[in-house]
Amino acid sequence: MTHQNPTKSSFLCPLYFYNQRRWLKPVDSAQTRLENRTRDHQLDKIIPQIRKLNIILEISKLMSSKKRGPFVSLQLMSRWKNLVGLNVNVGAFIGKYPHAFEIFTHPFSKNLCCKITEKFKVLIDEEENVVRECEVDAVKRVKKLLLLSKHGVLRVHALRLIRKELGLPEDFRDSILAKYSSEFRLVDLETLELVDRDDESLCVAKVEEWREVEYREKWLSKFETNYAFPIHLPTGFKIEKGFREELKNWQRVPYVKPYDRKEISRGLERFEKRVVAVIHELLSLTVEKMVEVERLAHFRKDLGIEVNVREVILKHPGIFYVSTKGSSQTLFLREAYSKGCLIEPNPIYNVRRKMLDLVLLKTRYSRMLLQREDETHREEKSRDVLISSNEDWEGGRDGDWVLPILGK
Repeated sequence: MTHQNPTKSSFLCPLYFYNQRRWLKPVDSAQTRLENRTRDHQLDKIIPQIRKLNIILEISKLMSSKKRGPFVSLQLMSRWKNLVGLNVNVGAFIGKYPHAFEIFTHPFSKNLCCKITEKFKVLIDEEENVVRECEVDAVKRVKKLLLLSKHGVLRVHALRLIRKELGLPEDFRDSILAKYSSEFRLVDLETLELVDRDDESLCVAKVEEWREVEYREKWLSKFETNYAFPIHLPTGFKIEKGFREELKNWQRVPYVKPYDRKEISRGLERFEKRVVAVIHELLSLTVEKMVEVERLAHFRKDLGIEVNVREVILKHPGIFYVSTKGSSQTLFLREAYSKGCLIEPNPIYNVRRKMLDLVLLKTRYSRMLLQREDETHREEKSRDVLISSNEDWEGGRDGDWVLPILGK
């Protein structure tokens, strides 16, 4: 009878691996913080809504670029699926938003066509007008961003990426940068420089205004408020033992403020706190107090954010919130929002919100919309018949009434 010696693998039972994992120190990284963060469902809900609005605006932009008229056949639009970032058929998408798109049969070719509704077009034009009217505020934002930078320079490409967030017009290079040559100077094709860096009135961060109010209205000491940030922890946030004490100590840590030109301390805690202040100020300068994390990374070098951006923002859930909804990560300034809406709205945000509200209606009230459109078409038809009856036309009148539609 032979005796079989136990092999090494026979001792590696599942219980052994379980005990090994049980005593392993949990990994604390940006990825684990992202996965384990307390979700803010109201802020998460905003991202897919804005994405739908952006797709609609991109489709309307493509439609307006066509020279044949203000309408496009659905057959042509089906080729735009990848251009606008859709994962469904374009026809199926636009059918969900009758308040933004009007689908009709072409009177001659008899194929289905689409055009932007008058109501939505009015809002698109309104946004363009408001952006132009708020030009001075846009210039101020760009100047403050340049003052935030280490050497008073920024790459134009980085500004282009957050053009919409800063409330800049699409042609901002010509309409803003070239126009205000006394404020900005293009060093080369892609580098923007601030002409005067001694404007003290602009060197006040948004958080410093909040500190002044806290100090004056709540009678707190300078020691408590001089380097503090507004903290708004999300609903359901689990406060662990020692968290409050750590937060209180962090609030008191001194640091070189965003617009100060003093030598930046290389102490890790002070350096990271300055990075928090710079990101906080950048978000405060945006129209909707949010920006994609990937686009924020393009400012790292110019603004001196020489750390892992995602790592820093996830350490401070009371100041920032990262939403992972959609194909990218979006960073929100938590203090600026309440119940999914901006606390201090501005004219650009207001008109964008009106567009979003129209999109969120989807097919609601679409029957009333169709009735109004039918009445409008009947009125146009009768009016055009009366006009054409006074003219010397030869041949039949069939189809004459469709000309006003094509001219819209």
